[in-house]
Amino acid sequence: MNVAIVGASGAVGQEFLRVLDQREFPIDELKLFGSSRSAGTKYTFKGKEYTVIELKHGDDFKGIDIAFTSAGAGISKEFEKDITKFGAVMIDNSSAFRMDSDVPLVVPEVNAADALDRPRGVIANPNCTTIQMVVALKAIENLSHIKRVHVATYQAASGAGAAAMAELETQYRQVLAGEEPTVQKFFYQLAYNLIPQVDVFTDNGYTKEEMKMFNETRKIMHSDVQVSAMCVRVPSLRAHSESVWVETERPVSIEEAKEAFAAAEGVTLMDDPANKVYPMPLFLSGKDDVYVGRIRKDLANENGLTFWCVSDQIRKGAALNAVQIAEYLIKVGNVK
Repeated sequence: MNVAIVGASGAVGQEFLRVLDQREFPIDELKLFGSSRSAGTKYTFKGKEYTVIELKHGDDFKGIDIAFTSAGAGISKEFEKDITKFGAVMIDNSSAFRMDSDVPLVVPEVNAADALDRPRGVIANPNCTTIQMVVALKAIENLSHIKRVHVATYQAASGAGAAAMAELETQYRQVLAGEEPTVQKFFYQLAYNLIPQVDVFTDNGYTKEEMKMFNETRKIMHSDVQVSAMCVRVPSLRAHSESVWVETERPVSIEEAKEAFAAAEGVTLMDDPANKVYPMPLFLSGKDDVYVGRIRKDLANENGLTFWCVSDQIRKGAALNAVQIAEYLIKVGNVK
């Protein structure tokens, strides 16, 4: 495969390089693209040095088979035609195309075949919080249709990028030194704090992040499921956590749920409360799977279950999911 990465210098762009290397993705030619600020930066991949090329309108994507894009929705929209006009599959990590009817929104463990129908040559990577949730939900959906989901997310600083992670670390040092903390990447100081707002508010009082979880879940799962989300930024560095309550059409036992999670693709069951075994971001950063634990019956709903899940949103929530889409296309012979 001839592969391009757009936004190569960002946190997700760098994760693309790590994931492609670790999974031994078949690459014949690699091109790295970035802004004028990052152009000229050099990165090493599999022992070979690559220089970031400034992203410009033109024919730079001629001969490219797969382009992984993670440079923001505006850039994705502006350069969509440049990237796809010679037949490249554009796997986009921004919010630009997720709800477009002619762009598939794909999580391979849930709806891989949707990637085969892409009229514009574009496949959208869902929002990170949605990805980890639907991977877990699929295990329960296979047992009984899920009617409703309530979810509270606990989102790490890394969800806002590498600069946000650096700002959190800086804030902790500043607060401990008695200095005024730097606040640029978030609405408020995140160190020693929680911020019950991720993204901007919409007219219904929910944030865009919360509405993404509602809309994207329905599209990915081809479902009428109702999703109500509360998204919170927390002062951890990397990997998002979620408390999830599901209501199914019939009661699902804890034993059934545990067996389903244990057998589910992309899920690792970590549920032994007697020995204090449950998923935590401190130990799961850099891991590929969605880790599920604290599985219980919902005391407020006889058809309800509740569980806790953790996943590294830079990996499964972004770069890894996109690479898995590409791997699926190669497996079924559906690239160009």
